[in-house]
Amino acid sequence: MQALDYGVLVVYFASMMVLGWLAMRHTQTQSDYFLGGRSFGKLLQTFAAFGAGTGAHEPVLVGRAVWFSGASGVWAAMQWLFVTPIYWITAVWYRRMRHLTLGDWFVERYESRALGAAFALYALFFYMAFLSTMLTAIAKFAVPLLGVETLAGFQIHQVIVPALAVTVIVYGVLGGLTAAYWTDLVQGVLIILLSLLLIPTGLAILSRGAAAGVGGNWADGFTVLHEKLPADFFSLFSGPASGEFPLVYIVSFTLLSLVGIVVHPHFIATGGGSAKSEIEARVGLVLGNFLKRLCTVGWALTGLIALAMLGGSVEVAMDPDRAWGVAAREILGPLNLGLVGLMFACLLAAMMSSADTYMLVSSALVVRNLYAAYWNPSATEAQYVAVGRWTGVVLVLGAVGVSLFYTNVLDQFRLAIELPILFAAPFWLGLYWRRVNTTAVWSTMVCSLLLFFVVPALLPVLFPSLRTLPSLTQTTDMEQVTITRVATAADVARYQSWTAALEQVERLPAGEQREVQQKRLGEAPPQAEVGATISVVSRRGGRAIFWQEGIQPDVAGGARQVKIGEWEEAGRRVETFRWEGPLSGRGQFNADFLIYAAAGWDLSTAGVATLEALRLPTRLLLPFVLLVGFSYITPRNQKSSLDRYFAKMKTPVQADPAADLAELNRSYADPQRFERLRLFPGSDWEMLRPTRLDVVGFLACVLVCLAIIAFMGWVLTIGAD
Repeated sequence: MQALDYGVLVVYFASMMVLGWLAMRHTQTQSDYFLGGRSFGKLLQTFAAFGAGTGAHEPVLVGRAVWFSGASGVWAAMQWLFVTPIYWITAVWYRRMRHLTLGDWFVERYESRALGAAFALYALFFYMAFLSTMLTAIAKFAVPLLGVETLAGFQIHQVIVPALAVTVIVYGVLGGLTAAYWTDLVQGVLIILLSLLLIPTGLAILSRGAAAGVGGNWADGFTVLHEKLPADFFSLFSGPASGEFPLVYIVSFTLLSLVGIVVHPHFIATGGGSAKSEIEARVGLVLGNFLKRLCTVGWALTGLIALAMLGGSVEVAMDPDRAWGVAAREILGPLNLGLVGLMFACLLAAMMSSADTYMLVSSALVVRNLYAAYWNPSATEAQYVAVGRWTGVVLVLGAVGVSLFYTNVLDQFRLAIELPILFAAPFWLGLYWRRVNTTAVWSTMVCSLLLFFVVPALLPVLFPSLRTLPSLTQTTDMEQVTITRVATAADVARYQSWTAALEQVERLPAGEQREVQQKRLGEAPPQAEVGATISVVSRRGGRAIFWQEGIQPDVAGGARQVKIGEWEEAGRRVETFRWEGPLSGRGQFNADFLIYAAAGWDLSTAGVATLEALRLPTRLLLPFVLLVGFSYITPRNQKSSLDRYFAKMKTPVQADPAADLAELNRSYADPQRFERLRLFPGSDWEMLRPTRLDVVGFLACVLVCLAIIAFMGWVLTIGAD
């Protein structure tokens, strides 16, 4: 990075802090601080949803996935695409709640302060893990740009991560959600730049094979892109990894996300709760998320360009997470126009536009559902805001601590994103069904906690022999697929960079670091010359069915791989293998898969995507089944509280607070006011008949989803023969 690049970063950081200071002058009450007085229109709601939904780890993750899987790696972040249409409906829920936090909703619906407190604790854990992952991604991106691994005796991430935290704390803690939304508007523009900035210059460089970013015909770069990369790298649903993101995986992920996303704590704000009215809530949430989907297309195209340009990069071969940073340095650096600094600022914007919202939502939960509920219910508005600010500081510092001192951040993140299982069923059924009650909710949450979190961790500790039981150390069959095709320039570069990286790894002292680097490198790609015929070998399968971290074969005890089949199909040779001999399970136990074992299902031929899909029935359906069953055998909540809650949720929001309060009072006085609009009148089900706006908006969103896929498919055909 040059002096001009650092100047761009200084201007960016200073601008964010000034916006926070300006917003602080108008922040007096909890509503001001946590929801901006519910005064935001379509523009700010759009960029708030866009910013909060776009994390700094996602461009890096897509870049890495494309490096290995080609264009199908786009699904590393595009998996949420088909969840977007439901946002047209959910945005109305969050606005009609008229709450500061989702914890408040649980308190009201189930008449339980403890449920609100439990939700607050879940949010704190969720966001510490989530933010720590983003901070780590920023550090990965920064190293190639800064060109140093250490600074003043510290690892570079130990300097960058605290600096980011200070900036987020200053503008987020000072100005509250108003500052967050105005900065998200600025940072949203930067995220769009992040998604597009490398593409034209990278294509121009590809078109002529030069090292500087001027004078090339970037349109011809698409043709060169197809010449340099194998054809299967341009497939959306199956790539060189033989389908890392197949359709069955995308469908299962969509269904799981659809159930869990509604209880992500920040949705009370960016999901519509901070909007002026319901239409602002709907338009902002949907447009913001569709904007992110379009940016994801840009990330994938950037990944393909980086792969074509940097296939010979030893630096990326050593750590594919650095692909985006190396691409920014190599493509934009020679121009010396401050664009590298701008790119860095863009990625920082992706992190901080999420961090500020998460910080404020978590602060609101602590203030409303812990501090006010249990510690000081009679505090002044100023005291509540002060506690919220300090909570934000603690949350960000906690995320910094996780990012700096723990090596299993991604494992913690995976655990965090599964936690919504505990609250999803009570939320969905609580919205519409009178029969669900507090006792049933607690019973379901305890059972889900035991089955999905406690038993998998505790059972192997209590019964270590489970790890070596032959019936529980089964794996899926391993497939070795050999494809014969003509080598491209990318194949040659990848082999050369892999070989050079291996030499560096072998010079490392023996130990954990060498093992980690060897695992990161993966297997050797085929040695190739452009135009020559090569055999590309990919391996899949061998996944443990009952153990989350796989199995450890006891080779000394006789464990070995045995070939069990071989055939030719569509120009590919497929060989299958299976482990025989003593094996040992690693990690937590997949207790829910015992259901399939008891049913006599043979999962040995299942792929990774199928196993992921089989997690769906238990995690998706079982909490709902338990909640329905418990609801029928436990007492209902008070009728007066239920009448008041459902009357509120049926009352459309008025943009004017006084008019909205008047409408609410009418509904409270006459809980049957909307009886004629109910879909199932006279029953315990309280949903209203869909309006024309509901149906038309939802169908339009579905069409936009299909259009985005078609657009991505079209982009991948540009320059092809």
